[in-house]
Amino acid sequence: MDDGRGQDAKSRNPTTTGGAAPEQGDILPFIRRRDYVFVRELGQGACGRTVLLRDDLINEQFVCKKYSPYDENRRPDLYQNFVREVKMLHRLYHENVVRVFNYYLYPDRFSGYILMEFINGSDVEGYLATNPERVNEVFLQAVAGFGHLEANGILHRDIRPQNVLVGADDVVKIIDFGFGKAIEKPEDFEKSVSLNWWCDPPVDFSSDVYNFSTEVYFVGKLFERIIRDNGLGQFKYTAMLERMCQRDLADRVATFSEIQRHLESDRFFEIAFTEDETASYRWFADQLEACLSRIENNTKYQEDLGKAIAAVDDAYRGFMLEEFVPDSATVISCFVRGAYRYKKKGLQVAAVKAFLQIIKSASPEKRRIIIANLYTRLDAIERYCLLPDDEIPF
Repeated sequence: MDDGRGQDAKSRNPTTTGGAAPEQGDILPFIRRRDYVFVRELGQGACGRTVLLRDDLINEQFVCKKYSPYDENRRPDLYQNFVREVKMLHRLYHENVVRVFNYYLYPDRFSGYILMEFINGSDVEGYLATNPERVNEVFLQAVAGFGHLEANGILHRDIRPQNVLVGADDVVKIIDFGFGKAIEKPEDFEKSVSLNWWCDPPVDFSSDVYNFSTEVYFVGKLFERIIRDNGLGQFKYTAMLERMCQRDLADRVATFSEIQRHLESDRFFEIAFTEDETASYRWFADQLEACLSRIENNTKYQEDLGKAIAAVDDAYRGFMLEEFVPDSATVISCFVRGAYRYKKKGLQVAAVKAFLQIIKSASPEKRRIIIANLYTRLDAIERYCLLPDDEIPF
């Protein structure tokens, strides 16, 4: 057959005017490369040189990071680290994480570029020295940014003042993922990077462990130093910061998601909740807590609030005409992702309805606080270890 179907992609030109429409798997060459105006040098790291560029067409500035290792002899060896950084950045999209716009990789020459957002500001240390009144908000933003990395299974592994910037718009941005690592399996938490650490390393390092709790430690120590050096007495999360800075892993708060839940819970009474909203929340939380007897150690919570609320809403439609929820697991599983032991009966449909009414009508900030308080309740439930021969699924 000569209709072009089944031919190799290289034998067709799907971009030619008037030619056949492209098919899946075709290579689509773009018309021309994009040119930028050089503005100035920004710096040189161990594996990359960064410059500031301007796109005259849209009148925007971008940071361009070129793969350029100090040791040219290691160019082939370190190239995969640069490719890994590109892959990690494309997995992330958060207000407090630097945004990547494009990349250009040339594997045959061990070369490449990343085009990123330009943050016109200063590092977190310099910013708080001149804006001490912003310390609480900056801390919350930093925790949110690293929480996003954690939720996407990415360790930064180079937490220092120069890699946490604050822009002219007062927004925190986490940058430089050159030492970053995507976590795919438990062995990925083994410590495999050695840097000149700017503070006392945690005890974790003696066991060759670098995990998300290690990241919590370095973020805590970063803010501890800034607060101490600048005498920032207005910082109001001192108790949480102390838990973050514990050198012993067993004494330290384990994750950024746990930090966020506790911080949001502390703000429950700072934001105006009506008596009906508070009563509806407590009614539902009391009943949900009563249905759960134990939660398995490795169980996580649903951190995507939109998905959690939608799941409860969908479940509610299946039992809305009943007095009691036929199986409380249909509601529990909207929030708890993993194994748990529970009572099947006892959750009132009216309590679920009341909870849905308040959370669906709440502002995004109120929603975060409500869910954070709920998860803090669940944190207090007894934990257990799921044995390999345990045949009970919950």
